[in-house]
Amino acid sequence: MSNTQQAETVNVYLRPIDAAGLAAFAEKGRANPASKGTNKVHTVLEGQYRSLNYVGDHEPVIVDEPLHLFGQNTAPAPGEIVLSGLGGCLAVGIQAVATWKQVKLTKLEIFLEGDIGNSAAWGAGGALDKQPAQMGFQAVRVKVNVEGDASQEVLDEIVKHANYYSPVANSIRNPIPFEITTA
Repeated sequence: MSNTQQAETVNVYLRPIDAAGLAAFAEKGRANPASKGTNKVHTVLEGQYRSLNYVGDHEPVIVDEPLHLFGQNTAPAPGEIVLSGLGGCLAVGIQAVATWKQVKLTKLEIFLEGDIGNSAAWGAGGALDKQPAQMGFQAVRVKVNVEGDASQEVLDEIVKHANYYSPVANSIRNPIPFEITTA
């Protein structure tokens, strides 16, 4: 018997999702490719730019603007919330695709930044010659740090696949019908 001990590598995997439930959900999509869900949010402005956004039976998501944009800086700004939604959606997709490919993840971090234009001051007397395409996000950059029990090539493919099918990423990438009315 040798006095030499071998180091043992222990991987701690992220909490898994229900693979059978994911497969059943995917089958429903194959059976009815045109199916859609509806997300609903009720927003109530408290004052200044701080709003409470009610989603289902959860605590409200608070949205505000930073001090330099005349908010109270008590919560993330609307554009930051959009990036948070994108990061969350990409995380869901990466976890789903990894589960589908039977890859266990040990780490998933997503870093997002977006360049946003608001020189029109929300249409309140700023640069009023701006067109819609010149306002809002002008560029979004995402970096994904993912580790798991697969090669880097497989992990890269999982991220690429999840990005391609991300509902939120595709909402940002592609023009969509949009309407707004007064109640």
